Amino acid sequence: MKKEMKVTPWEVSGKVDYEKLIREFGLEPMPKLPKVFEDNVLFRRKVVFAHRDFGRILDTIKNKKPFVMMTGLMPSGKFHLGHALLTKQMVFYQRLGAKLYIAVADLEAYNARQKSLKELKEVAIDQYLLNYIALGLEPKNCDFYFQSDRSKDSKKSNAYYRLASNFSRYATFNEFKAIYGEISPGKMDASLFQAADMFHPQLPEFEGKPVPVLVPVGPDQDPHLRIARDIGKRYKDHKFIQLSSTYHLFLPGLTGSGKMSSSDETSFISMDDGSKEVERKIKKYAFSGGQASVEEHRKKGGNPDVDVSYQYLRMFFEPDDKKLNQIREDYRSGKMLTGELKEILTEKINAFLKEHQKKREAAKDKIDLFFKDYIFKD
Repeated sequence: MKKEMKVTPWEVSGKVDYEKLIREFGLEPMPKLPKVFEDNVLFRRKVVFAHRDFGRILDTIKNKKPFVMMTGLMPSGKFHLGHALLTKQMVFYQRLGAKLYIAVADLEAYNARQKSLKELKEVAIDQYLLNYIALGLEPKNCDFYFQSDRSKDSKKSNAYYRLASNFSRYATFNEFKAIYGEISPGKMDASLFQAADMFHPQLPEFEGKPVPVLVPVGPDQDPHLRIARDIGKRYKDHKFIQLSSTYHLFLPGLTGSGKMSSSDETSFISMDDGSKEVERKIKKYAFSGGQASVEEHRKKGGNPDVDVSYQYLRMFFEPDDKKLNQIREDYRSGKMLTGELKEILTEKINAFLKEHQKKREAAKDKIDLFFKDYIFKD
C-alpha cells in the first residue's frame, strides 16, 4: 500500500508533496531572485522552494545592511549528505555578509538521546563542526554555541536563558498541542529554547539592536518556526523583527522514501564513507526510476524524478545545467541505463569525498578559533 505522507519534526515518511506543504503551512513560493542567488544551484534549481518574509532578507542584502542567519543541529549520529544541503546555505549566506548563529541542541539531545552532555559536545565537534569547516565555514562572523553552556560572558548567558524562560509566559499548552500534536514537557522545553535561539541575536547583549534573522530549514522543522514567530510577536519586553525563513527540499534517503536520516544506515552516505562503501550503498540501496529489464528500459525509458541517483546529481553533484539536462534526457529516453547513472553518481561522490576528507583533516587545526567564548568543563 502507498504510504501516507508524514512530515513532522520527528518523522518524515511517504512521498512528500511539496505543493501540499506550501498550502498547509501557509508558505510562499520563492520569489524572483538576484543573480548571486541564481548562480547557486540550490536556488537556481528550486531546491530552496519556499519562504516566509524572505523579501526582508533580500532588501537587507541589497542595501548592505547587517543580518543574521541562524540554524541549529542535533548532535546525534553521523554527518551525511543531507546535512551538507543546509551547510552549503550556511556558507553561502556567510559569504554574503551574514553573521551566523549555530546552536548545538545538546539540552534537547540530552533528554531524547540518553547521552551525557560531554558525549554530545564531542559528537557536535567531531561530526558537525569539522565537516562545516571542511565545507567552507569560517570562524569570523560565526557564533557556534551549546544550549547547555551559552557563553562565558555572564551578561550574554543570562540574557539567553532569561529569554527562553520568559517566552513560556507567551505560549499555552493548547497552542503547543495544536502545532505539534502529541506534546510532552521535554518537547515544550525544547521548543522554548529553539525560539530563544532564533530571537536572541536581536537582544542588546548580542547584535546590539534588532536585526533581520533568517532561518533556513527543511519543511519538517516549520512547526518550530510557527510557534517561535507567534511567541515573538506577542513578547512585550523587547520589540523583535519577525523571523524570516526558507524551506529546502529533503535530500531523499537512498531507498527513495522520506529523507536521508542518521538513524537509518541504509538511507545515508556519510562524509567519512570510503569509495568501496559508497559504491556498495549506491548499487544496493539507491532507488531506481528505471524499468524492470534492460529491454523494457530501452523501450520505455526511466523516470528521473523518482530516481535517487539523478536527484543527488541535480541537488549536489552536477553543477552544469546542460550536462544535467543531457543525463535527464538520456535516462528518460532509455539511452542511459540505471547502472550507468549509478556509475556517474558514484564517481562524482567519491571524487567529492576524497577532497572533502582531506579538508576535514586540515579543519582540526581551526576548531579552537570557534571556541574563544567557551570554558569547557567535563
